[in-house]
Amino acid sequence: MAKIVALANQKGGVGKTTTAINLAASLAVLEKKVLLVDADPQSNATSGLGLEVAGTNTYTLLLGEGNVEDAIVQSPDLPGLHIITSDINLVAAETELSSMENGHYKMKSFLDPLRDRYDYILIDCSPSLGFTTLNCLAAADSVLIPVQCEYYALEGISKLMNTIGLVQENINTSLQIEGFLFTMYDSRLRLSNQVVQEVRNYFGDKVYNTIIQRSVRLSESPSFGKPIILFDAASTGAINYMNLTHEFISRIEK
Repeated sequence: MAKIVALANQKGGVGKTTTAINLAASLAVLEKKVLLVDADPQSNATSGLGLEVAGTNTYTLLLGEGNVEDAIVQSPDLPGLHIITSDINLVAAETELSSMENGHYKMKSFLDPLRDRYDYILIDCSPSLGFTTLNCLAAADSVLIPVQCEYYALEGISKLMNTIGLVQENINTSLQIEGFLFTMYDSRLRLSNQVVQEVRNYFGDKVYNTIIQRSVRLSESPSFGKPIILFDAASTGAINYMNLTHEFISRIEK
């Protein structure tokens, strides 16, 4: 029975999609069965894995059009990794879902039947707190929150936690915080260390021990359509994400 984890942060550029791609790929390398759902209109998780947008995708499924089986695409490099792709049309879902009855639960309706086929279902949310992201949070068991090591990250966490609280009260009462993950960390910067310390002090053991460091190779890998573990397995980014994956599995199984 798969655990569904949404990767969310309404602030863009925090490493959310990078984490979704590389956590999914690293889980597959460890022989876990993984479904990655691209729920971002920018479709960076789709292109970052070297895929084209499928005719049936996240947008069409949210509108109730097409069969989820037709939307699932096999990763060309990792047998254990499947993807539901996304495209720019997903922007329109914000308006269309708001007028539908039970519009918050459209993603849940097509993901729940897939639970028996996977160990993990990861959802790459859009960098907003609109109707599409609410669908992701309604479908998820937990939320993994990437936190960029900069000043404005703390403000973003506050807004996201308010939204998660509202979702827990009104839409998905069982939604949990999976954890906070520091990304784009630079040990040379005092601010990075201050952000790490402040978040750790406030959220305690909900913060992952693993920290994702800034890495040129990690930044380059999406342009080649490869997760970092396949692009450069010896790089700092690949090591960071494999460490995260082991910690991720350990926490869930514990």
